[in-house]
Amino acid sequence: MIVVEVMGRHAGWIALESGLAGGAHAILIPEQPTSVDAVVARLEDRRARGRTYGIVVVSEGVVLDGDAAAGELDDFGHAQLAKVGVGEVLAERLSERIRAEARPVVLGHVQRGGTPIAFDRVIATRFGERAAHLVAEGGFGRMVALHGGRIGDVELSDAVSALKTVPEDIWRAVEEVVAGP
Repeated sequence: MIVVEVMGRHAGWIALESGLAGGAHAILIPEQPTSVDAVVARLEDRRARGRTYGIVVVSEGVVLDGDAAAGELDDFGHAQLAKVGVGEVLAERLSERIRAEARPVVLGHVQRGGTPIAFDRVIATRFGERAAHLVAEGGFGRMVALHGGRIGDVELSDAVSALKTVPEDIWRAVEEVVAGP
């Protein structure tokens, strides 16, 4: 059993996307309350069907079974989630409950350092080109953005005015795929 902790204090996009792409058997995100019992049930169901391994992806901001979101605070008053270690705590609880080893892997900022693929290089070039045009046009206070495959720009204040969390319908669709048959 592997429990992979990824970044995501308030929004579970990274856990959702990486869990789906990596074939996770359970994904835990801050937007959706869950319990260790639910994860155990899913893993035990897999075991009953002859599947002896499991991958659980958990966003660092997940609060397990009513645990208080505790931890030391940084200079900005935010909990230092790396010191809370939800991945480690979850792995420990799963190990106890399913009587099998569950190892935590904390990706943290390592996940930002992957080798770029062709798409990454092309989009970075397109973003850079649009950013250069914005500067030349005096478009300060704007941010380059991807709009369904097209490069554009938006007001920076609009881009950061609200937290972009995982919507319920997207969560349900992914959860249906991850739960599988």
